[in-house]
Amino acid sequence: MNKIVRRVGAAPRERGSISGANCPDIFELDNGSFAVIGTDATESLDGQLPSDASRGPDERIVIITRETLVRAKADIPDS
Repeated sequence: MNKIVRRVGAAPRERGSISGANCPDIFELDNGSFAVIGTDATESLDGQLPSDASRGPDERIVIITRETLVRAKADIPDS
């Protein structure tokens, strides 16, 4: 089972969330993968995937804000 090692980027409160809850977030896992909390947009975006992209039955398309990803950039390792 994967475990969250750390948050990548700024916490929701640092990005302006008043409650600090229910906001996009990115986490690094102990196996080096990343977990993302975002808005499920699978239904609306699935048909727009490019022909060389696909989604497995257990995968979802999620949206995170630009600010969430930009603020995480400095924390994402180069390799």
